[in-house]
Amino acid sequence: MNPLASLSHLAAEAPRRALLLLGLMVAVLAVAPVMLDRYLLSVFFLIFWFATVGQAWNIMMGFCGQLSLGHALYVGLGGYIGALLWVKFGISPAIAIVPAVLVAATFGAAIGWLGFRFGIEGVYFALLTIAFAEVTRIGFDNWSFVGGAAGFFIPVSQVASPINLRGGPVLFYYVALAMMVVAFVVCALLRRSKLGHAWLAVREDAEAARALGIDVFRAKMAAVIVSSAMTAVAGVVYAFYQNNLFPSQTFDIARSIEMILAPIIGGLGTLFGPILGAFILTPLGQMLIALVEKIAGRAIPGVNLVFYGAALMVIIWYAPNGVWPWLKKKLGIPEGRE
Repeated sequence: MNPLASLSHLAAEAPRRALLLLGLMVAVLAVAPVMLDRYLLSVFFLIFWFATVGQAWNIMMGFCGQLSLGHALYVGLGGYIGALLWVKFGISPAIAIVPAVLVAATFGAAIGWLGFRFGIEGVYFALLTIAFAEVTRIGFDNWSFVGGAAGFFIPVSQVASPINLRGGPVLFYYVALAMMVVAFVVCALLRRSKLGHAWLAVREDAEAARALGIDVFRAKMAAVIVSSAMTAVAGVVYAFYQNNLFPSQTFDIARSIEMILAPIIGGLGTLFGPILGAFILTPLGQMLIALVEKIAGRAIPGVNLVFYGAALMVIIWYAPNGVWPWLKKKLGIPEGRE
């Protein structure tokens, strides 16, 4: 696959209105930090971050039809490896991304091999992913070298450095924006590739795909490896944004659930769905958290998840395929095109 040629075909196939809207949105987002305060910058960081991990998860479930509820595992592995190499050995996160991706992909491959080789599918495969995340959480909880349950902290630096992911909200805004754009382009290229068509065939009917000569096991393994690797990159960025890591939060299943809601609400299996879902859910969730904190006088953990659950029910009721397929009809974009 020639990426440049594929990008050219992708641009040629995309409707002009969609390209115009996309270009306008990117241009607005590129200059937006001039008008945003620290709080809004942090909200936009979360939007871009959830859109990125949503794209990564969408590869597994939306493209290939494999349900994973343990993607927090890859966020945690990426974050801990990036932070550990920086704090203990002075290795820049720009370099640490490589081992973070390799380790997360290895874990993903191990889970995939166990699940797909032994026919563990559907909710049972989802339980397997949760089990791996929980076992890893327990391991990090008791690993004193990385702080154990007390957490692992990354020193804050006053010197801004994009390579070392040290800096203020504006730096992380642009890093997360770039990450979201790259994830979108990677997913777009993968979906129109031979592998992407194999994923879609496996998602629709694995037995029929096998009868057509598609190596179903290999296609599923590729999906879990690519998805885990992409998620690990987001994990490194998130760790340096937060400057701390706690196993009970990093590997928590609630984090996995948050990660999958944007693509589900935006439109499972679509390219714009995870982005649209993140732009809908994240700001509303943050507003709800702030509102409840103001009314109750204190933060109430999990209140955003209650809202996400309600939003999910409403979306499923009115737009079972997600917001983007519904919006696409309103915009007059033909089926089969993003």
